[in-house]
Amino acid sequence: MHYKKSEAKDYAREHMRGVWAANLSTFDASLALDETAMRANLRHWITTLGLGGLFIAGKQAEFFSMSIAERKRLIALSVEEASNAGNRNGLGRCGIITSCSDTNLDVVLELARYSQDIGADYVIVHSPVLHFGADTDETIYEYYRHLSEQLDIGMAMWNHPDCGYTMSPELCARIADLPNVVAIKYSTDRARYTRLTELAGDRIHVSNPSEEEWLDNIIELGWKLYLCSTPPFLLQSAVDQRMNDYTRLAFAGDHAAARAVRDSLDPVRAAFKASKPRGKPQAHAKYWQELLGQHGGPVRRPLLGLTEAERETTRRCFASSGLRVA
Repeated sequence: MHYKKSEAKDYAREHMRGVWAANLSTFDASLALDETAMRANLRHWITTLGLGGLFIAGKQAEFFSMSIAERKRLIALSVEEASNAGNRNGLGRCGIITSCSDTNLDVVLELARYSQDIGADYVIVHSPVLHFGADTDETIYEYYRHLSEQLDIGMAMWNHPDCGYTMSPELCARIADLPNVVAIKYSTDRARYTRLTELAGDRIHVSNPSEEEWLDNIIELGWKLYLCSTPPFLLQSAVDQRMNDYTRLAFAGDHAAARAVRDSLDPVRAAFKASKPRGKPQAHAKYWQELLGQHGGPVRRPLLGLTEAERETTRRCFASSGLRVA
């Protein structure tokens, strides 16, 4: 690691910044992990788009359909490509945060220790999926406290309604006191994440995956980290990087120009949403990737792929979006 456990918060405050994206995993026709395609996508995101960091092996990446060995391999590829890219002509290193989330605590710790050992920058762990009313504050706090005790690497919380409950800002703020907790991906409403920013924004990065709210959160809440979803590489191309552009303008204090660039993406957002069939987020995003010239590929069960009619709708919407690819 590039820091000691006691330095995790300060290190993340300085280095965990900018626009970070959550990867989609590339599978070949046999549904094996396509490492060549994955490396090509990683290089595009790291070097061509110059993203601040990558969130690896999360739900967008279909970790739930992958073996532990496959998840480790995906993590290793990402760390390697970020290391190979180096300083990126002054942009700095691309950070890597690995999702170690699982319903089995031993798996969480195995993946987190592996990430720590091979040079990932941080790990992120989803709040536990609990049953029979066990989602009490004390249960959840103890889960993260135990992880913090066992690990040296900087750790981010991740809470989403998928787990069956929403952590309160007060609980998140309590967990933020743990020595190596550095951030949270807080997939909740603006009132809750604003409250958490007030309570703990001096100790951890608070982030929400809504790209549409990102600019307002920079300006109004002082956020420095977008952690993270797929818009950084689905709304951008080598020649059209408006999310990067409005982020830079906002960080520089030119809010009016940033808003103008942000608003110019409205047709792209609308096209993406209009073409997205219910229940098929990964399959749709992967096909949109292919239209951008990236590698997409199939999804694994239990997810469903797009029908030909859904692909045609996506092609039509993409063509009308105004997103430039050349």
